[in-house]
Amino acid sequence: MDNKSLQTAIKASLQAGKVIMQVYDTAFDVEIKDDKSPLTEADKRANDVINSFLIPTEIPIISEENKQTDYAVRKTWETCWVVDPVDGTKEFIKRNGEFTVNIALIKNGKPILGVIYVPAVKTIYFADVEKNEAFKANLESHDVTVETILDLVEPLQPKQNNTNKVAVVGSRSHMNQDTLDFVESLKAEGKEVEIVSKGSSLKFCLVAEGNADVYPRYAPTMEWDTAAGQAICNAVGLEVISKETNQPLQYNKENLLNSYFLVSQ
Repeated sequence: MDNKSLQTAIKASLQAGKVIMQVYDTAFDVEIKDDKSPLTEADKRANDVINSFLIPTEIPIISEENKQTDYAVRKTWETCWVVDPVDGTKEFIKRNGEFTVNIALIKNGKPILGVIYVPAVKTIYFADVEKNEAFKANLESHDVTVETILDLVEPLQPKQNNTNKVAVVGSRSHMNQDTLDFVESLKAEGKEVEIVSKGSSLKFCLVAEGNADVYPRYAPTMEWDTAAGQAICNAVGLEVISKETNQPLQYNKENLLNSYFLVSQ
């Protein structure tokens, strides 16, 4: 792999995963941030580790756990990293394993590469959008080399759905009305709908690897929740389309909140 930025993001995600699992195996405390979202020692430690890899690239960073740079400065950035050190902190607190490290590189508002690492099971997803390549590997350790990962990878491939069944990514426990309406619209077309559920950015991975057909997201997300997942989906020909603009989700916006969106072919 000749993509130095992607190699850096992979190494950063693995080492972040390692410190996350060190916290996961202890009796950790949970703080509540100003926006009412939970924060643990894992978020802070993972953020420090990722910063230690990304700061030397001299590409600016938007991370959930960094102080956000003023838009007057950010709007001049052609490229930037977008990072969520622990996506799915609620899943982390529940200890269900469905949390991820998300790292994406953005150029002119579009994700050009993305890494999603699932430290609880040591599974990594990564993509180079410009090469239309996306891969998954199951690892033995957080300390493997990029070369070892490349020996283990399998290419991701979305489902070729020629049937009447549609697997929709959603929540098993609390589907909001907009999502229920979307499911009903599929049923009205005569489709047989199955709900597939996962935490964090793994929802994108479900569609990218062919374990679901579509992911409707009618609830708030931030740029760091979606950038890496969008890179992985875009690399395999899936679109992540804003319900507001009918265009792909954009990054490094003045407001880092995403509109609702749909992931599909």
